[in-house]
Amino acid sequence: MCSRAAAPHHVIGEGKSLFTEAPLGSGAPGTFLSRCSGPCTSSSVFPPVRAVPGGRAAAALGSEIVVNEVNFVRKCIATDTSQYDLWGKLVCTNFKISFITDDPMPLQKFHYKNLLLGEHDVPLTCIEQIVTVNDAKRKQKVLGPNQKLKFNPTELIIYCKDFRIVRFRFDEAGPESAKKVCLAIAHYSQPTDLQLLFAFEYVGEIYHNPAKKVNGIDPGGGGSGISSASSQQTPLFETYSDWDREIKRTGASEWRVCSVNEGYMISTCLPEYFVVPSSLADQDLKLYSYSFIGRRMPLWSWNHPNGSALVRMANIKDVLQQRRIDQRICNAITRSHPLRSDVYKSDLDKCLPNIQEIQAAHNKLKQLCVNDPFDDTEEKWLSSLENTRWLEYIRAFLKHSAELVYMMECKHVSVVLQEEEGRDLSCLAASLIQVMLDPYFRTIVGFQSLIQKEWVMAGYQFLDRCNHLKRSDKESPLFLMFLDCVWQLLEQYPAAFEFSEVYLTILYDSARISLFGTFLFNCPHQRVKESTEFAISKNIQLGDEKGLRFPCVWDWSLQFTSRDRLLFHNPLYVGKSTPSVHNGAPRTFKRSKKNYSSTLRGVPPAIKNGIIGEQEFLPRRNSLILKLKPEFFHSAEGQSHSMEQYFRDWFAKPVDLHGVILPHLSGTQIKLWKLCYFRWVPEAQINHGGSITAFHRASLLADEVDMLNRSLRQYKSNSSLQGHCSELDQSRMYFRANGLNDTSGTPDFLSSSFPFSPVGNLCRRSILGTPLSKFLSGAKIWLSTETLANED
Repeated sequence: MCSRAAAPHHVIGEGKSLFTEAPLGSGAPGTFLSRCSGPCTSSSVFPPVRAVPGGRAAAALGSEIVVNEVNFVRKCIATDTSQYDLWGKLVCTNFKISFITDDPMPLQKFHYKNLLLGEHDVPLTCIEQIVTVNDAKRKQKVLGPNQKLKFNPTELIIYCKDFRIVRFRFDEAGPESAKKVCLAIAHYSQPTDLQLLFAFEYVGEIYHNPAKKVNGIDPGGGGSGISSASSQQTPLFETYSDWDREIKRTGASEWRVCSVNEGYMISTCLPEYFVVPSSLADQDLKLYSYSFIGRRMPLWSWNHPNGSALVRMANIKDVLQQRRIDQRICNAITRSHPLRSDVYKSDLDKCLPNIQEIQAAHNKLKQLCVNDPFDDTEEKWLSSLENTRWLEYIRAFLKHSAELVYMMECKHVSVVLQEEEGRDLSCLAASLIQVMLDPYFRTIVGFQSLIQKEWVMAGYQFLDRCNHLKRSDKESPLFLMFLDCVWQLLEQYPAAFEFSEVYLTILYDSARISLFGTFLFNCPHQRVKESTEFAISKNIQLGDEKGLRFPCVWDWSLQFTSRDRLLFHNPLYVGKSTPSVHNGAPRTFKRSKKNYSSTLRGVPPAIKNGIIGEQEFLPRRNSLILKLKPEFFHSAEGQSHSMEQYFRDWFAKPVDLHGVILPHLSGTQIKLWKLCYFRWVPEAQINHGGSITAFHRASLLADEVDMLNRSLRQYKSNSSLQGHCSELDQSRMYFRANGLNDTSGTPDFLSSSFPFSPVGNLCRRSILGTPLSKFLSGAKIWLSTETLANED
């Protein structure tokens, strides 16, 4: 274990500014902290920490250490001119890289503020690739961990996992200082061990010194932190009671919470508590577990009001016992159904793209969005987008999930999602099915509980799939694809979701911040094991706790003010608190099949533009229709007709916002998520345009409606004038009306990138004639050609 405490360093925290004052240009020595398997040693010297007057930095975190820094750095703002460039100091800490400047940001009138990150900060776990360039020697190198740099860099380009590209020039900086800060960034952004991620150092410091809590909040917990008035907590599904409440919420009376894996005695990649059929005894589960890959026994996910269950299951590796165990599990699921309906098994490995194909599509999408997306070949861009296959895979997941919704909703059968290990594709498919079927998961707290249940606790490998330790052979953006699929549904049914696309985008960004334990581990057992080992090495007394408690990403107050968190709310959302009216009487959602059909219009009846088209029901490879059990229908024609008729009937009716929603899958309906992928591209920014303009206007209208409702309530209750004014000041909207019939125009700072700003991030910069796609395709390809040839 690497012990940084043994080496002198600058600690950030205890209410102090991020940078302490020192004379400009002073050269007092410090120590560069090396990541290693044994005790750390000094490997280089860096200047002391200094503040730039007027520079803005995020609030300091306990145990945040300044590793290296360099003064007189120029951050490039535009590709064709240097007149807008910013001058300041480039700093590398063990949490992020920061650029501290007193220059105002040009061409920028708004920027939402993350309390953990400054305007120019990049978390180390968000860095994908680091490229150093020397103009004079015409050399460039992609820096890996513990590598040497044989030339003094004149330029540093950082490629981020969120499609950002930031570029710094060292023309006026000391050459040795520039080299050291580049090496420090490469070193700390590519750790070799999980316990070297910043979250461990932060939490360790909190346990030793509780006064250093980030923003005054303890680690752990599931608080939503959405608004000051919100007291609803996000269930983390770490306890027996969380699972029991979910069983009761969904009416799964024939299922029970199982504690056979308590202490992770059976499987290290399952949660301690999960739900199984009541007819399966613990002793049987222990016996059957040996036959499943990873000993991952079947996991209950959700129950339909009609009694159909959604279950996830890994493959059975014991060929000799496969038929017997499979039959036993299916019989137990059948007995848990009130109608004793049969079970339908969906083999996701055969029906959906694999994780390698999804990663390849993501790489192509990144190259397309970053490498000159808007140039003279614009007419080829859409075909290039199609060739990435990203939208094709989005459509595949939505389509297959909708077909399984049909099985549960219309055929009243339980669905088993089968996958080799049961912790990748099944996370995505199970989550989408529940979002389509259950309106609770379309609320903010419900959606967060869904991610906790189907991703975090079910053993989705965030550490490997997000590539926090830069092991690219295991990387795959399934979580991003899930958020993209949800965004497609949000785009098609905006009034059905409580959250906005800003919320989805920030949630994706939060997976790249190494402070939160939510998206840091491959499974709950890994958190307990690794944090316990870390606690022992740091002499931390855990008591009865199972491992260290890390900050939870659902505590949004850690990152944003209550004002900025209002951007998470969708102004078009029709919630239970505002029931629709039917025949003069208010109607609220009840979990029954009858209520899945009715009240609000909003979907065009044209079937060909929806999930159903004539070509969709021809026999096709991996079709759900070709996989249905014979007893479900009398013939293949009957199978096709039954599903077609269900979708045809569904799209012909008005949409019930608190019932089932199904995706439109035509070519024009599946879109590119521009806010997520284009927000850092200056050329793609539309001033006073984009979807934010509709969001702004809808917010004003919703705020006016709220004002009228509050006024009516105050009038009816004859409250005092003081109470009246107090309530009128309340608002759930980020954009607020200046009064009734507000006719104010669009604010000047609104653009299609709102609330993000592309200013200061480059997406069209080529280096010495080398296309960006070569950098983004990975260091191995690039190093095998130009870099190795140019090395001294």
